[in-house]
Amino acid sequence: MLTQALLVDDSRSVLNFLQRHIEAEGLVEATTFLDPVDALACARERAFDLVLVDYEMPHMDGISFIRAFRTLPGCADIPIAMITSRQTDDVKMEALEAGATDFLPKQPQSVEMTVRLRNLIRLGVAVRKQNDRAADLANAVAAATQKLAEREEEIILRLALAVEYRDNDTGEHTLRVARYSRIIAEQLGLPARLCRDIYLAAPLHDVGKVAIPDNILLKPGRLTDEEMAVIRTHATIGERILADSTCELIQLGAQIAAGHHERWDGTGYPSGLKEDEIPIAARVVAVADVFDALTTRRPYKEPMPLEVARNYLVENQGRQFDPACVEAFLSRWDEVVAIAAGQSTAPFQKSEATLSPVMEEAAESRPDGNRPPEVSPA
Repeated sequence: MLTQALLVDDSRSVLNFLQRHIEAEGLVEATTFLDPVDALACARERAFDLVLVDYEMPHMDGISFIRAFRTLPGCADIPIAMITSRQTDDVKMEALEAGATDFLPKQPQSVEMTVRLRNLIRLGVAVRKQNDRAADLANAVAAATQKLAEREEEIILRLALAVEYRDNDTGEHTLRVARYSRIIAEQLGLPARLCRDIYLAAPLHDVGKVAIPDNILLKPGRLTDEEMAVIRTHATIGERILADSTCELIQLGAQIAAGHHERWDGTGYPSGLKEDEIPIAARVVAVADVFDALTTRRPYKEPMPLEVARNYLVENQGRQFDPACVEAFLSRWDEVVAIAAGQSTAPFQKSEATLSPVMEEAAESRPDGNRPPEVSPA
């Protein structure tokens, strides 16, 4: 690949001389400009390995050109030589502060110019190779990071599927809870990364149910007080399963598992946390989880109409639920209705949430068996 040089001088004869001189060995391709403004416009569109610019030009002098060039993307390290016959200390210092790399004397056939040009070409090639290596490394890091994220998300899917195999509705329930949670998090104005992570970690909220005995978890009717006490342990068990992970998504899942049955007024379980003591992700999922439990069929109850479930959330904000989470959820009611009706299938874009298509698949293939009763939202 030829080294690309940008030559800027208001003298056509000087430009022709520089071009012949720099292209003499066939290793450099020069692009010439008489107007520095036009040269900057070109540099915004094309990449150059080396720049030679005159000091005294109309419209813009060489130092101003260097300052402007250095602000362009990818141009911070490109070698720039200023051509001038006024190599005073003041001019040199100002040019160096602007970002000049070297100076070239304005004398044709100068031995010094030939040597300096050769060195600048070599430097330009070295800088380009270094930048190419840096770009390759950045791409490799990005690919490795993406692969790691996909593996983390797969772990979450596997854990959610572990619950699904004991609960024939969990695939659909966890997916809807994830979508509802995403709506709430986005509407609260949480950072985009946290919204994504809450969406991905929400399916882990009931992972602790894998440790609940079948005679309780699969009971077709309502639970006794003793059985309810056992099933309530799923919050603590879920936290234990997910605790101490080095994966941030799993750590968030632990917060959600432990806190999604806490209540805003402090009367929830397992720790009796209240208000802001409850992690925001758990407060978000609490609203999503209860709303879905109310509006879907269970062995011991028919689904509650959406408007009735909506009223339940409103009546219990400030007691069971974070009022801000309820308000955020209801502010996008049309989307909530579409999700509840199974009409919303739009996950995050692939770059933001690669788990979504797999979660979709999980929701469509469920094992047979009796659906255990959900913990009462009250």
